[in-house]
Amino acid sequence: MLQVALPNKGGLSAEAVQLVKEAGYNCRRYGRELAVRDSVHEIEFIFLRPRDIAVYVSEGVLALGITGRDLAVDSQSSFEELLELRFGKSRFFYAVPTDSGLTPADLGGLRIATSYTHLVQKDLARRGISADVIRLDGAVEISIQLGVADAIADVVESGRTMFEAGLKTIGEPILESEALLISRQKELLADDKVKTFVERLNGIVVAREYVMVEYDLPEKMLEMACMITPGIESPTISPLSKKGWVAVKSMARKPDINTIMDKLTAVKAKGIIVTDIRTCRM
Repeated sequence: MLQVALPNKGGLSAEAVQLVKEAGYNCRRYGRELAVRDSVHEIEFIFLRPRDIAVYVSEGVLALGITGRDLAVDSQSSFEELLELRFGKSRFFYAVPTDSGLTPADLGGLRIATSYTHLVQKDLARRGISADVIRLDGAVEISIQLGVADAIADVVESGRTMFEAGLKTIGEPILESEALLISRQKELLADDKVKTFVERLNGIVVAREYVMVEYDLPEKMLEMACMITPGIESPTISPLSKKGWVAVKSMARKPDINTIMDKLTAVKAKGIIVTDIRTCRM
């Protein structure tokens, strides 16, 4: 039976479970169960702390896991990224008080508070900087105000928490993070259950990025319209009973759809309809 680790709590948990459910698997918990078995697909989902998932996967205890790149890297585990899942996106930065002139190059000899000690130590070593890295499991932002640290290193999503704490980020991101599907080795993709699981998740991930756009158009404007909606390979084009008109169907990126509709209207497209895609295979 294939065993897959899912986050048991935190920002990644709900979205990871939703993704797996949309892919057709049963991973519903009714309480605080540590494991849920999908007997139909012969998969068992194990719910673990997101920070521990990469450790279990790297040791070969579990075949696959969903966790954040930042957590996986900080665990110092050996793992392979099978699929970027496009949620839980964040960036990892150094931060200092807003009135400070410090840059990452000035951190030598200072105290840096973080929940990601290994990640920070690795970055400092890369920069040739020696600093005192202080591990905190939470409320890292307040450590400077309380006199525990001179700077912090933490995950930044919207930046609001940093701003409210009177802090600003400095330098380029130490790491760009998002939720990942990981394994110990890519050779696992040769296993049919693993391959199907990855393909199903990828179908949902891609579908969330695209919509299906359909419209009618004078045939003489078709070349221009195909430039606006080129699709993945090419649009599907069908003749209409109305002479000189065609129907066009094409996948388009969801963030671009309003601009696409504006451009289609400008080339005389009619009956423009946009629908969501639940899943797909490319």
